[in-house]
Amino acid sequence: MQILKEFDDKVRQIAREGIVALEEHLDADAAFFYGPIYPSLEKIFCDFIEALKADGYGRERLAIVINSPGGSAETVEKLVDIIRYHYNEVYFIIPDEAMSAGTIFALSGDKIFMDYTSSLGPIDPQVYNGKEWVPALGYLDQVDKMIQKSSLGSLTEAELLILQNLDLAMLSLYEQAKNLTITLLKEWLVKYKFCNWTQHKSNPEKLGQPVTIEEKRARAEWIAILLSDNKIWHSHGRKIGVNTLQNYLKLRIEDYSCDTDFRK
Repeated sequence: MQILKEFDDKVRQIAREGIVALEEHLDADAAFFYGPIYPSLEKIFCDFIEALKADGYGRERLAIVINSPGGSAETVEKLVDIIRYHYNEVYFIIPDEAMSAGTIFALSGDKIFMDYTSSLGPIDPQVYNGKEWVPALGYLDQVDKMIQKSSLGSLTEAELLILQNLDLAMLSLYEQAKNLTITLLKEWLVKYKFCNWTQHKSNPEKLGQPVTIEEKRARAEWIAILLSDNKIWHSHGRKIGVNTLQNYLKLRIEDYSCDTDFRK
C-alpha cells in the first residue's frame, strides 16, 4: 500500500508540474479533462472551475487538455456556459482524442491545439434510451435507409416489422440531438473559433478581402453538416486527424507536431 501511495503521489506531482508549465507557456489557467461527458458531471465541473478561478491569478484565458470518448451534447452546452461565464478565451489541447461530444466541446474553443497523433471525431451525439447511451445518427441513418427501400418497394418483412415497432418519441429525441449539435457548432464556431477570421487567406478569388458574418455562418454550417454526415465518415469512432481537419474541413488547427517543448 505504501508503494502505491508513493506511486500516486509521484504521478500527481508530475501532473502538477506539467499543468504549471502549461499555464506559464500559454499565460492561462489550465485543467485536464479525462472521460465521458454526461449530466452527472455538471455540478462537479462547475465547482472545479469556480475553485480554479478563485485560486488563479486573474487570468482571462483557460486551457483545457481533453481526452474524451464523447457523451451528451446537452451537457457540453452547459459546460461551455460555465466556462464562458468565467473566461473570455478558451483553448483546447488534444494530445490523444476528443470524440463525438468531445469534438463539439473542443469546437467551442477559440483555439484547438493538436499534433499529428491527435484526433477529433464525427459529431454523433449520444442519447440515453432508458437502458444505455447510444449514438443518435446511427439510428436515424438506418431508419432513412428503410424508408428509402419502402419507397422503392424493396423493404423486407423483417425491416417492416422493425419500422412498425420503432418508438417514435425516441426517434424524435435522436433527431433533436442531431439538430442541437449542428445548432451549437454554428453558434460557437462563429462566436469563438472564427472571431479573428477577418480576411480570406485560402480562397484565391477572395484573397485579402474581408470576411463577412454571413460567410462565417455559412462556413460554420458547412463544417457542422459535414461532421454529422455518417455517409462521409462511415463510423461513429472514426478518428479525424489534423490534415483532414485543415485541408478538407478548412478548420484552423494549432499544430504542435514539431514543437518539442510543447509536446512534452
